[in-house]
Amino acid sequence: MPRTKTISNPPPTVDYKALYPWAFAELLAETSTLTSSEDGRKHRDKEPDCKGRVFGRESDAYVSVRPCAKGEPIYMDDHANEGEPFFFLYSTVFKWIKLRLSLTGFERALLMEINVSPAQLHPNSWAFMRAFAILCNHFKHPPFSDVFLHFFGAKSPGKNLWVSFNGVARRVLLTLFQQSYNGYKGKFFRVCCTDDDPTLGRESLLPTSHFRGW
Repeated sequence: MPRTKTISNPPPTVDYKALYPWAFAELLAETSTLTSSEDGRKHRDKEPDCKGRVFGRESDAYVSVRPCAKGEPIYMDDHANEGEPFFFLYSTVFKWIKLRLSLTGFERALLMEINVSPAQLHPNSWAFMRAFAILCNHFKHPPFSDVFLHFFGAKSPGKNLWVSFNGVARRVLLTLFQQSYNGYKGKFFRVCCTDDDPTLGRESLLPTSHFRGW
């Protein structure tokens, strides 16, 4: 008896422009090339930290870094994802800035204060945040977002929508990580929570700010 080949229906096409009418062409085109599980594995194997974990801290079991689906734009949020909280983050922030998950209280508070998503913050600005936290730790003081914003101001990105921190005049604390930071766009992962520990509140792991227009 001949076997019948089962053809699965393709997933429905999402009209991102209708969901996010403020997004312009550059943002619509900003999708990730990291779309397979192999991409995540290669990233972990290539750039492990001293404990063998490129993405996580002690909360590895509760935070999942996954490849993106093809065509997902950088500004997508849970409105187009059946309400499942997540955020995108560029791979360069893990590789070169050495950010580790989950985000610290300082990192989450600062993102909420300037009201941007993790992917909307320029890598040089992530470097400022990391360096500031390391500096505070050296002097045995916890980092606070209001102290950070005494030295740095968020620059309105205009049409680019990627937000940068600039040093406040006469309060320069740190210099740029890279004068010209190129090649990072089009390479981002999806970060979300797992269900391994239902007692752990998702708000303690994921920021609440979304990619937004100005």
